[in-house]
Amino acid sequence: MSNGAMVRKGRLRARNAATGTAREGAARAGLVARGVIYALVGVLALRIAFGDSGPEADRSGALEEISSKPFGAVLLWALGAGLVCMALWRLSEALFGAAGPDGGKAKKRLMSAARFVFYGFVAYSVLAFAAGSGGSGSSDDQSRDVTAKALEWPAGQWIVGAGGAALVAAGVWIAVRAVMRKYHKHLKLGEMSRRARQAVDVAGVGGGVARGAVFAAAGVFAVRAAIDYKPDKAKGMDDTLRSFAETPAGPWLLAVVAAGLVLFGVFSWAMARWRKV
Repeated sequence: MSNGAMVRKGRLRARNAATGTAREGAARAGLVARGVIYALVGVLALRIAFGDSGPEADRSGALEEISSKPFGAVLLWALGAGLVCMALWRLSEALFGAAGPDGGKAKKRLMSAARFVFYGFVAYSVLAFAAGSGGSGSSDDQSRDVTAKALEWPAGQWIVGAGGAALVAAGVWIAVRAVMRKYHKHLKLGEMSRRARQAVDVAGVGGGVARGAVFAAAGVFAVRAAIDYKPDKAKGMDDTLRSFAETPAGPWLLAVVAAGLVLFGVFSWAMARWRKV
């Protein structure tokens, strides 16, 4: 066999692995891991809403909660492995295209590439925490540090403001798509019972709206930090969630958003079961 034929055969094997059972397994493991994090963050936020200061309601708080449980170290490594799978799934979509008729379009590939970078970072932080290095710290500290550094750049205020505006737009986009049930096109609806579809819709809509609200609120705080040139006004997930309790609706609004994040965790698990990959 010639070298060219061997290269083509190797590429074909790589593509088959990236679009076959290996990708499916990675996607489902990744969605389960994502669901665990969102569900735990939602539970921690619910505890805050009802008066328990407890761990921070963000990824670092969720990891601390897991580590305190029996076999916590094993669970952390399993969660990190699941998130690595999530990153690899998104990488395969960026390289070979996602499922569906428009999965090979440049826009879809770019979005998958961005998700690969994001989940790669999240996986690294979880694995670093599992290894005992403490991970990347709280989301609030990260947000303030990144904002402070960005504000020092030329046109830093514009960059931070644009980033905040993008977060607001992303939050609205996430919520609107959830309400419109755009996720239906990714589901194997024919394999689901009527009751299962109804349950997934409750989790998908409620979870998507809550997730979008958190993104949008964080974006508003970033815009304020840019306008006032004060990086401490930027907020991570924990401070953003706590800010809902400072509205006229009080802790009850935080409780509703927190319950929505738990629902998004459940929705992620449903996607792990029925998503087209």
